[in-house]
Amino acid sequence: MSDHDKNDHSGQDRRGFLKCMAWAGTGAVFTVSGGIASSVSLGQAMAAPAKAGSFTFMQVSDSHVGFNKPANPDAAATYREAVGKILALPQKPDFIIHTGDITQLSKDQEFDDADQIIKAAGLQVFHVPGEHDMLDEGQGKAYLDRFGQGTKGAGWYSFDHKGVHFIALINVANLKPGGMGSLGADQIEWLEKDLAGRPSSQPIVVFAHIPLWTVYADWGWGTDDAAQALGYLKRFGSVTVLNGHIHQLTQKVEGNIVFHTARSTAFPQPVGGQGPSPGPLKVPTEQLHSMLGITTATFVRGSQPIALIDSTLAA
Repeated sequence: MSDHDKNDHSGQDRRGFLKCMAWAGTGAVFTVSGGIASSVSLGQAMAAPAKAGSFTFMQVSDSHVGFNKPANPDAAATYREAVGKILALPQKPDFIIHTGDITQLSKDQEFDDADQIIKAAGLQVFHVPGEHDMLDEGQGKAYLDRFGQGTKGAGWYSFDHKGVHFIALINVANLKPGGMGSLGADQIEWLEKDLAGRPSSQPIVVFAHIPLWTVYADWGWGTDDAAQALGYLKRFGSVTVLNGHIHQLTQKVEGNIVFHTARSTAFPQPVGGQGPSPGPLKVPTEQLHSMLGITTATFVRGSQPIALIDSTLAA
C-alpha cells in the first residue's frame, strides 16, 4: 500500500498506567473524548458498525513466528489462535493491522509461515516492521520485498478508509540494541506533507512498532524524535496511535491523541524496570494465554473517539 490510496480504503508513574490498562483485557471498553475516559459495553462496540460509514478493524502485534523458546515453544500456534479469534467475531472486520515483529529472525520461511497464518483470516493486512523483521543481511530487504511495494523510504505509507486517514510509520530502521526508536528527518518531512491540507475534523490512525511515547526509556521503549511528528497531529480532533513492541497493554491520553500498545500473540515481557532487561517472560503454562491477545478497533461515524477492545487468547 502507498500514500496514493491505491485501494481507496476510502506525573503518574508507569505502573499506574499499566495497572489501569489491565482492566481492558477483561472486556471493558473505554472511549476518550477531551481526555475523559468513559465506558462502552462490548455489545455496543460490536454493534457499532451497523451505523452507516462505521467499521471495525483489528490490530495484531509481535507474532514472532519462528520463536520456540520456553516462554512459548510454538509462537506460530498462538498466532493461529489469534487469527481464529478474528474469524470467530460476530461481524467481519474490514482489515487487519500488524504492528511489527512478524517474525523472530527475518527468515524467508518465517515470513512465509506468518503469511499463510494471517491469510486464513481472509482479510487485507497492512504491515509495519519490527526490529525482528530487519535482521536479514539487507537490513529489512526481506520485509520490503514482501510488504513494501509502493511504500516510501524504509516502508512508510498512508491510506484512507471510509473517511479515516491511516498512517504507517517506521521507527525501527537502524535501531541500536537497547536504543530508542527513531523516525528520521525524511519520514517526518513526508508526514508533514501527508497531513497538509487535511481537515482537522478527519479522524487519524497512526501505527508503528515502537511506542511513540516514552514508556520506559532505559529499555528503549519510546521514539526519540516522536515529538516533532506528534506536533503535526495535534490539530486533529481524533488521533489514535497504535503500537506494539512491549508485549503488554499501556494507554496514555494527551489532548485528543490516544496512545495504545497491544499485547503480543507470542509471549509477554516484564513491566518496564521490573527485571534486569526486556525480553521473553516465562510464566506458568496455564497463564500464557491470558497474557496474549488481539485488539478490536471500532470507528463509529459521528463519534470522534475510536473504541478499543483488548481481548486475550484465553477469553
